[in-house]
Amino acid sequence: MLKVTLVTGNPKPKSRTGKIAETFTRKLLGEVAMDLQVIDLADHVAALFDWPSQPMADLNARVAESHLAVFASPTYKASYTGLLKAFLDRYPANGLNNVVCIPFMTGADMGHSMAPTVNLVPLLLELGGIVPVKGLYFNTSQMDHADQFIDCSVEKTRHALGAFARIHSEISAGTSSGKGGA
Repeated sequence: MLKVTLVTGNPKPKSRTGKIAETFTRKLLGEVAMDLQVIDLADHVAALFDWPSQPMADLNARVAESHLAVFASPTYKASYTGLLKAFLDRYPANGLNNVVCIPFMTGADMGHSMAPTVNLVPLLLELGGIVPVKGLYFNTSQMDHADQFIDCSVEKTRHALGAFARIHSEISAGTSSGKGGA
């Protein structure tokens, strides 16, 4: 069973960003058996800035133990929110080692469409996450087209994950047969 976590950094609880990211995550995994936990950081604001905080340590551990983590945020000042940054700041270097991370942001127009790739992807990589796709960005002024965006993003993400799986399979076959190059 896949352990999957969605972290939403919108200050507004039960936000559109969280709903769209959750729909994307569920469609991406389809019928795969999964243990999905949604962490809406708006529900944890008080504990987020407490040091130490056992509830936050538990949430951070959940993400670090996940096979897949989706990090969703609205665009604030051309970047992700302070809530998401504060959550990710609780990790040490390589704290997301071996976690496949999907960066997902929303915004009011396409002017900030590079924000997830330019700002969020480098942070996830710095924390040791495996980022198989450029950042996903949904223009919230196009809510009527959310399903199309989600379907296209699912297809692109599955394609990227398939490419990783093929490489892993080839490497594993070469290693187990003693055909690895030097």
